[in-house]
Amino acid sequence: MSPTSDAAPEPLPADRFSDRELSWLAFNQRVVELAEDAAVPPLERAKFLAIFASNFDEFYMVRVAGLKRRIAAGIAVRAASGLSPRDQMKRVQERTRSLMTQHAQAFRDLVPTLRDAGIEILRWRDLDVEEQKAMSKLFDDQIFAVLTPLAVDPAHPFPYISGLSLNLAVVVRNPNTGLEHFARVKVPPTLPRFVPLDGGERFVPLEDVIAAHLDSLFPGMEVLQRHTFRVTRNEDVEVE
Repeated sequence: MSPTSDAAPEPLPADRFSDRELSWLAFNQRVVELAEDAAVPPLERAKFLAIFASNFDEFYMVRVAGLKRRIAAGIAVRAASGLSPRDQMKRVQERTRSLMTQHAQAFRDLVPTLRDAGIEILRWRDLDVEEQKAMSKLFDDQIFAVLTPLAVDPAHPFPYISGLSLNLAVVVRNPNTGLEHFARVKVPPTLPRFVPLDGGERFVPLEDVIAAHLDSLFPGMEVLQRHTFRVTRNEDVEVE
């Protein structure tokens, strides 16, 4: 029998646990890496990009929302990883910026591959005259009626922007008074995000079709700027 030692065991290292939030981000990085893999079929790569984006929406709506609530409440309890909520938030933001850049680049790299496979995602400026005429008719027949531009001024408070909704921020000017106004146009979720051209595998984003016809939504006004944006809202639910 070996003699017993009275020496105290060495303390466990403080960084023996991975951080929960950073570990989740590492998992989602593996998802976008699948989208970067040239051995994966193009449409499967596109699906991985969509899964990555959907995962990130949920991550920010729930996990980051919970972090922000703990910071706002002044809760300084450290996670098992040893990080405080503020440290976690800082690292999450740094990692998020890197992953979003990687995700955007993966999409840009995938577009030519999809084109080679016969699937094209075009912008309004890429359409020929006949295609633009067809999209204008579609706008008049199906899109215009479901659009509701909302102006923002002292008489109209800023409208509520629903979570994950796609919108156009528009700046218009009155040519008679020179006054500029801000308006929001919601891209209707009831219509397909990518509008097919000629019934084939060529598509144009719905927001591009709407943006090309803003003059119809703001008659008599000069459209100065338009930008696409989306809001990811806090969906974390407190359970008592």
